[in-house]
Amino acid sequence: MYAATPPWDIGHPQPALEALAGEFRGRVLDIGCGTGEHALMAAHSGLEATGIDSSPAAIEIAKRKARERRLNVRFLVHDALQLDTLGEKFDTVLDMGLFHVFSDPNRTAYVESLKSVTAVGARYFMVCFSEHQPGDFGPRRVTQAEIRQSFHRGWHVDSIEPATLEVNIDPAGIKAWLARITRTDA
Repeated sequence: MYAATPPWDIGHPQPALEALAGEFRGRVLDIGCGTGEHALMAAHSGLEATGIDSSPAAIEIAKRKARERRLNVRFLVHDALQLDTLGEKFDTVLDMGLFHVFSDPNRTAYVESLKSVTAVGARYFMVCFSEHQPGDFGPRRVTQAEIRQSFHRGWHVDSIEPATLEVNIDPAGIKAWLARITRTDA
């Protein structure tokens, strides 16, 4: 996907997450970080940031950006369904466009994986395709009910708001949901 610039790689943080940067705290994990813009944004704010992605090419680009910007960010090739193997806890987790790519069984596994790297009080900020996005290109659409169902055990859905996911192929962007979710218990 990274041999050319993928549609979601816009060269800067997504405005929907950038607007929430003041809510990020502690150790930050950017899951499905791509070329690293959100982990880099967190590091620029003075937070300890780690970005993971399954694409080695994306991680190499992210590492290059960190060097060029002189930011200390750890980038790792890692599977989002096996976060427990990191052996770490994070206070803030960012998900810009990963949740919506999972099938139902993998979505359940993903939420369980998230639990392994978060403690009570950790915050999860997620932007995903909304069912209001017309057409059938890209990942599956997600409803608010699906988000709430996925995070009904061990989490509190603080808010779900309409958002726009900027892409480099359509100036109008993608209709999305922005969710703020807090870890409540094991």
